[in-house]
Amino acid sequence: MSPLSELPPADGPPSALGPVARAGRPGRRPPKISFEFSPPKTPEAEENLWLAIRRLEPLNPEFVSVTYGAGGSTRERTHRTVMRMLAETTLKPAAHLTCVDAGRDEVDSVIDDYAKAGIRHIVALRGDPPGQIGGAYVPRADGYANATELTRAIASRGDFEVTVGLYPQVHPESPSIAHDIDVLKAKIDAGATRAITQFFFDIDGFLRFMEQVRKAGVTIPIAAGIMPVTNFKGLARMAGPCGIALPDWLANLFSGLDKDPDTRRLIAGAVSAEMCARLEEEGFDNFHFYTLNRADLVYAICRVLGVREGSAA
Repeated sequence: MSPLSELPPADGPPSALGPVARAGRPGRRPPKISFEFSPPKTPEAEENLWLAIRRLEPLNPEFVSVTYGAGGSTRERTHRTVMRMLAETTLKPAAHLTCVDAGRDEVDSVIDDYAKAGIRHIVALRGDPPGQIGGAYVPRADGYANATELTRAIASRGDFEVTVGLYPQVHPESPSIAHDIDVLKAKIDAGATRAITQFFFDIDGFLRFMEQVRKAGVTIPIAAGIMPVTNFKGLARMAGPCGIALPDWLANLFSGLDKDPDTRRLIAGAVSAEMCARLEEEGFDNFHFYTLNRADLVYAICRVLGVREGSAA
C-alpha cells in the first residue's frame, strides 16, 4: 500500500474507502492514545509546551510521558512539569527515568520522590550517554546496568505502572530481533507492565516484528510510536544514531520542500494518519505520539482516527 493512498470521493461506497477514511467513520471505536512531551528549557519553550498540553488534554489520553535528560540533566524540569500536570490538569503523567551517569542510591531517591509526590507511572529507559545519542553505553560501577535492572528497582519500591521502550527494528547494540525480544521478556519479568516502541516508518517490518513478539508469549500492551515530523533532515539526524531506517518514499515526499513548511506539515499529517489507519486495519489500536511539544499535527491526526474531546481513555 502506498504511504499516501489515493482516497475516493467522500460520497463513494463504504467498501471503497481507504483506511484513513474508514478510521474516522461513526461507530468505529477510537484507538487508545498517549503523548510524549519534553521539559522546557526557556520561558518561551514552557509557554509553548503548555499550549500543546492544553490543546491535547481534552482528547483524554491514557497517559502522557515527560522525558528525562541524560544523567538527570533535566531532572528538576521533568519533576516540575510532571507535578504541574498533576496539579493543574486531568492528565495522567508518566515520568521518564534513566540509568545514565547516576548511582543506584541517586536513582532510588528519584523513584521515592515520585512515589511521595503521587506519581504512579514511570517510563524506565537505559538512556544514551550524555551528548551521544546512539553512542556506546558504559554503566557506572555503582549504577543500574540497564533498563531491566532499573525496572526491577522501580517495581520493588512502590506500586508503579512501569513502561519500557522497544525497538521495532533491531536495537543498534543488539545482535538480533530475537535478542531484543528476550530483553523485553526480561523487563516484563522484572515488573514492566507495558511498552512503547521507538518511532518507525516501515509498517510491514513493524507487523512482522509484532508477530514475532506475540508468538514469543508477550501479552502486555504495546503502543506503536508515531513521529509526525515536518523536518526530514532533522528526522534523519534523530533516526541515524538509533538505527531507524527511513524509506526512500518518505525522503521523496519531502524532497525540494526545504522552504515550504506549509506543504511539509500537510505531508507529515497525511503520512502519520495513513500509518495509524493502516495499523488499525491490521488490528493495532494503541498509539504513542512523539509530539515534540507541538500539538496541531497530533490533534489533527487523532481527529482523523476518530478520537474526540471527552473520549474515554
